[in-house]
Parts: sequence; structure tokens; C-alpha cells
Amino acid sequence: MKRIIVAAIAIALSSPALAQTANPEPATPAVTTPEAPPPAEPAKGANSFTEAQAKSRIEAKGFSSITGLMKDKDGVWRGKAMKAGASHDVALDYQGNVFPH
Repeated sequence: MKRIIVAAIAIALSSPALAQTANPEPATPAVTTPEAPPPAEPAKGANSFTEAQAKSRIEAKGFSSITGLMKDKDGVWRGKAMKAGASHDVALDYQGNVFPH
């Protein structure tokens, strides 16, 4: 009887360890890093930037007069902005990358 109890305890204690698996690296990381090449397009994903934060990030890249800033179905902030006297469509993805179009 003691062997059955010991075996049951051993199995119970090892079950959580068996259930744990390493999470695979996401296809698109949550943040950009200086050593990573800039992506060609905005990354789709859950975007936690507020409108004010998105505007601030876009302004930090030299844009001004940002208007029509709205988050699309892919989680990308999109709007219009001015830079060097020209109007641009701009986008900000969840990683903080700014894309002029």
C-alpha cells in the first residue's frame, strides 16, 4: 500500500513539469531592437499604444500636423501627417515602428 501512495505522489508531483513547454519565439517580436532590420510593412497585432502615445511616436520621427489618427482592424494606427512641407499617410505598428507612405 505504501508503494502505491509513493508512486501516486511521484506522479502527481511530476505532472506539472510535464505540462510545461517552452513558448516558441514569436514570429514578430513585441518590440523593435536597434540590431533588427526595420520591417517593410507595419506588423499586425494587438496595439497597446493610446492615441496620444501613437501621435507622440510619430512626432518623434519628424512629422507634424497629425490628423485622422485611428487604429485599424490589424491594430495599426493610421493617419495623415506633414513632414518637410509634404503630406504623408503614416502608420504606427504595435512595436512602435513609424511608416510613412
